[in-house]
Amino acid sequence: MNILIKPVITEKAENLSEKRNQYTFIVEKTANKIQIKKEIEALYNVNVTDVNTNRMPGKIKVKSTKSGYQVGKKPSYKKAVVSLESGEHLDIYKNV
Repeated sequence: MNILIKPVITEKAENLSEKRNQYTFIVEKTANKIQIKKEIEALYNVNVTDVNTNRMPGKIKVKSTKSGYQVGKKPSYKKAVVSLESGEHLDIYKNV
């Protein structure tokens, strides 16, 4: 089972990776911190010191059209922020 879904590439995530050596991923909802740590260490050959997880709630989106409003919902997801040992670097673009 593949636990990592995709890396998060935003301004905030890039600042974390540059300044604090922390990388952000979207992961499976059922994955725990130990599984995430083992998956990242095996996939990228780095040493993980800490894993923090957040469950992000789904958001309601409303779009106005000619025929009225369309209401939809974005799915919820789980986000993991992974801290690496000092001096190590993670290349998230190598698998793209």
